[in-house]
Amino acid sequence: MVLQNDIKLQKLIYFEEFSDIRYAIEREKQLKGWLRRKKIALIESVNPEWKEIIV
Repeated sequence: MVLQNDIKLQKLIYFEEFSDIRYAIEREKQLKGWLRRKKIALIESVNPEWKEIIV
């Protein structure tokens, strides 16, 4: 999930879809509060090999 313009996206390895932008914003705020290791664990739970996702 990338909502900010200041992030340079190099490779898409994880994303979440939301039907309502308010839920997406709330989730982004939640993830920003996480430690890096928790974010990595989330990514690896769905994409353990960190393969690029083509959408």
